[in-house]
Amino acid sequence: MNSKKKGLGKGLSALFGDQKKDQNTNKKAENLTKALIGDLARNKYQPRTIFDDEKLKELSASIKKNGIIQPIAVRKSKSSKETYEIVAGERRWLAAQKAGLHEVPITILDLNDSETLEVAIVENIQREDLNIIEEAKGYKRLHEEFGYDQDKIAKFMSKSRSHVSNTLRLLNLPKDIISMLEQGELTAGQARPLIGMPNASSIAEEIVAKKLSARSIENLKKRKEKSFTVDPNIFEVQRELERVLGYRIQIVNKKNNSGKLVVEYKNLDQLEYISNLLKNKSKS
Repeated sequence: MNSKKKGLGKGLSALFGDQKKDQNTNKKAENLTKALIGDLARNKYQPRTIFDDEKLKELSASIKKNGIIQPIAVRKSKSSKETYEIVAGERRWLAAQKAGLHEVPITILDLNDSETLEVAIVENIQREDLNIIEEAKGYKRLHEEFGYDQDKIAKFMSKSRSHVSNTLRLLNLPKDIISMLEQGELTAGQARPLIGMPNASSIAEEIVAKKLSARSIENLKKRKEKSFTVDPNIFEVQRELERVLGYRIQIVNKKNNSGKLVVEYKNLDQLEYISNLLKNKSKS
């Protein structure tokens, strides 16, 4: 238990129960009070981007009946528009609005930007699971904006280094697979074997359609790798075409260097767009 608390920053100590320790030294938790709904602004460091409407309705109904039991953690806003910026408790703030509350209980913390992001990530992970992509993006921000390496992230979040590394690697997947993870159509375990595969998106669609298990995915991956080998140069051309066109591309190159190029579309509007794009290119 002590080793876990050692990883907490001062802002986290203030939020998760070490206020007494800080009162005589750095007084991170200033006071408990109330604030108008409109005086609060969302946290720009909030790692959660998707809020479940049904869960918000449930929380709103609970707040309407019982009020807000746990105060919303805030810090003084740097903006002239609002008085406070939410550090932790954005769901409670949104639900309170749905419940018709005009004011909410708050705890004012004295935190810098780094501590604010740390608290937002930890509060979400400990109290309501982030989806795996939101978690990965939170770790990425800790690294890029605040200089945390994977060892420090792992220690700080009380996770294994391999968990942090594997979670971050999911961000290398194609955008459509990342979207499947965000929407809960794929699990991290199902998606992880697809990292780096040239035909990852088509396999992901097969996984969702057939509801394949992790073991089945590994077998499917091995079969696909045997039947679908791509020259690195051809693969690079494929990726560049996908970037330029914005659609999934498949290049099948035969031993005699003949082959075919397949552009995938999902509806007739996309087909018309691709058709017009190719027609315009041929005229230029």
